[in-house]
Amino acid sequence: MGTKNYLIDMDGVLISGRKIIPGADQFIDKLSALNIKFLVLTNNSMYTPGDLAHRLRSMGLNITKEQIFTSALATARFLRGQKPAGNAYVIGESGLTEAIHDAGYILTNIEPDYMVLGETFAYNFEHIKMAVRLVIQGARFIATNPDANGPSDGGLVPACGAMAALIEKASGRSPFFIGKPNPIMIRSALNYLGVHSENTVMVGDRMDTDILAGTESGLETILVLSGVTKIDEIPAYPYQPRSIAQTVNEIEI
Repeated sequence: MGTKNYLIDMDGVLISGRKIIPGADQFIDKLSALNIKFLVLTNNSMYTPGDLAHRLRSMGLNITKEQIFTSALATARFLRGQKPAGNAYVIGESGLTEAIHDAGYILTNIEPDYMVLGETFAYNFEHIKMAVRLVIQGARFIATNPDANGPSDGGLVPACGAMAALIEKASGRSPFFIGKPNPIMIRSALNYLGVHSENTVMVGDRMDTDILAGTESGLETILVLSGVTKIDEIPAYPYQPRSIAQTVNEIEI
């Protein structure tokens, strides 16, 4: 079979809040020592890979910005593939706006080709009104990920999927989600890493995003129980992970 490559979810797999999950640093160090290719995946579009790499290194994980792939990067690559040198109205933070700029797009609210929604620290109602109007006027509605909520220091907060539902209800137009579980996120990450699905493992903590995306993309899948999905919830899903581990450090490389 040869050496496998790894796509690794971040939250719930490597970190939980501001702490690393026990053994995650050892797992990453083993991959690096064996020269195994890997990417850390996240549906969160707020931060640039450089920002995230700095955060992870400060927590003890030896990960570079080149080893991080976000839904913002996948979204930018999707837009460039659909319409090179287009323009978009974007609701999001620097992780998303920089990625779309780097893809050759102009950010504007004047007859944009796309209305792109991502996570932000504070959703502005004026921006939401603009988004609804632009979608009604014909801008294609793209959202970085379908997550309805996400973690914060104070507890769960509404995320991209929740705000996308508001815009969809007001405009009557459904968004196209790029992030997990859409296989586009996985295929884009595979292309970025330069590897094939047959030789790659998807490691995640959520059956409904990580394991589903890996399964639909033809990857071997490993569910870790250090995050969202609990052991007694797994049998209810019509698809199953190839294997299950308590934490990433239990995975045999």
